[in-house]
Amino acid sequence: MQQTFISRRPTPQVRVGNVLVGGDAPVVVQSMTNTDTADVDATVRQVIALAETGSEIVRITVNNEAAARAVPKIRQKLDSARCPVPLVGDFHYNGHTLLQEFSDCADALDKYRINPGNVGQGHKRDARFCQMVEQACLRDKPVRIGVNWGSLDPQLLAGKLDENASLSAPRPLAVVTREALVDSAINSAALAQREGLRPDQIILSAKVSAVPELVAVYRQLAERSDLALHLGLTEAGIADKGVVSSTAGLALLLHMGIGDTIRVSLTPQPGESRTREVRIAQEVLQSLGLRSFNPQVTACPGCGRTTSDFFQHLAGEVQEHLRHRMAKWKTEYPGAETLSVAVMGCVVNGPGESRHADIGISLPGTGEKPVAPVFQDGEKLCTLRGDDIAAQFIALVEDYVKKRFTTGNQDSRPKDLSRAN
Repeated sequence: MQQTFISRRPTPQVRVGNVLVGGDAPVVVQSMTNTDTADVDATVRQVIALAETGSEIVRITVNNEAAARAVPKIRQKLDSARCPVPLVGDFHYNGHTLLQEFSDCADALDKYRINPGNVGQGHKRDARFCQMVEQACLRDKPVRIGVNWGSLDPQLLAGKLDENASLSAPRPLAVVTREALVDSAINSAALAQREGLRPDQIILSAKVSAVPELVAVYRQLAERSDLALHLGLTEAGIADKGVVSSTAGLALLLHMGIGDTIRVSLTPQPGESRTREVRIAQEVLQSLGLRSFNPQVTACPGCGRTTSDFFQHLAGEVQEHLRHRMAKWKTEYPGAETLSVAVMGCVVNGPGESRHADIGISLPGTGEKPVAPVFQDGEKLCTLRGDDIAAQFIALVEDYVKKRFTTGNQDSRPKDLSRAN
């Protein structure tokens, strides 16, 4: 992984099961199931799929008694399947009741998510919120205090709006709403600490569904609190819109050093795997140089010089091969996730990009000599010819991984990162 110059804001470190969030821990990827939690087998299957893809924390809905009863069974099945991923219980409206009445559920969860806007109105709000905090304190569990502009405490917002209306120059509604969101998170965290939660047991979030609002809210939140922060758009959307919006919002904040754990909240296409959101979150972190999860493939977009689509097929084949092999490489060749591979389509940028990568191939463009030079660690390794260039190159990649990432060989790569200049 390339060196990153992003400096994250200091926060207390929160332990969620076997995962550390905040402090000097890496930014954590998490996700959420969309199964009926009461369906134990379906939920276990989805949690395992998310965890195997790379979700380091998984949140599940705990919305009724059937779901609460299912949680201990889900945890037991996950443990039997050797899937230790921490589980977060997502509570709304009746969490105070469920946590008190189903102690085995409260014990089995690694963290509770509380939405201050949905715990009750009037005097009931603080009482129910404190009941949930009490259960967390009794079990030494962390809590995410997650406010959301779709379920913002109406009394808090109403008070802010009345106060704003009395001003000689009232502020825009969006500004007042942002302030109310941040106030809700900050005030709830202060109440939780008065009730006994430690700063290293609290993670804050203030989710919205528009990128500019997300950035503005979290900048305010980061200025007013030093607690760990969970980032994500609350309803990012479907398909490309959801991917682009999430990437834009998360990247801006992470580049500012804001954020300790993230989720990409995509609306899946019908029948689409829930795991896509995990892969996108990983790509965001890896693109910023904050984490390394899988080898990266650099490939050109193609132009009039690359009328053949061979390089496109090869790039896809190499990327799929790397993704498939990482399941084994993680244990056999630690560090292989930092590998960079270039698959280029012509002579314009091909040799240069290939030299920048750990290993790269420059395929012949239209009218170019039908040969494909391969570069390794900045130096030309060989030239490939024939109809099986794809198989030849993949074999070279396999050999490179084995030689470089076998324990004791990780430092064998040349240190001069300017070798391509």
